[in-house]
Amino acid sequence: MAFPDWEVLAFRFRTVQLNRLNWRDYLGSHNPVASALMAKMAIEPKDRPRVKAECLRLLVTPKLDPARSRFISGFIDTYLRLQQEELHIFDHLIHTEFLPTEQEQAMELTTSWKEEGIQLGIQQGIEQGLKQGFHQGEYHALKRLLTRRFQTLPDEVLARIEAAPSEQLEQWLDNTLDAATLEDVFRNH
Repeated sequence: MAFPDWEVLAFRFRTVQLNRLNWRDYLGSHNPVASALMAKMAIEPKDRPRVKAECLRLLVTPKLDPARSRFISGFIDTYLRLQQEELHIFDHLIHTEFLPTEQEQAMELTTSWKEEGIQLGIQQGIEQGLKQGFHQGEYHALKRLLTRRFQTLPDEVLARIEAAPSEQLEQWLDNTLDAATLEDVFRNH
């Protein structure tokens, strides 16, 4: 921001593209932020387990308080998720190349990753179960209501109800309240 004769405010930034930096250049760093940022640097697919292990090693070496360690390790785990086969290599690296004290600290951090993953999985499972339960409830309610109003339901109607998404079942339940015939239930109003 400037006036004709006077500059009031000027922002000047240097940009750093992490994906262009080599993670190996930061291995000797004692800065815990470097361990977090290594997860976003240029990494060849074969090096992914090694990078995650080295990020963890950098994180357990300085004496950080547990909250900061968990925060940075969460960043690493979020941005450098390993596939199942990579996890085996990662675990092997920790058990063969880390000092016993480093192994213990690393295992504490990776255990918290696993616990967070389990909690997330449980939450997603509960949500999915609720959706499926709600869908089943709508399905059974519609089937029962239609059977009560129109007696026997043709097989094609049962198949149509069974294949319908929840939104459609909900619409048909509403339609059933005013329908004079079975065909009226399945009309778009």
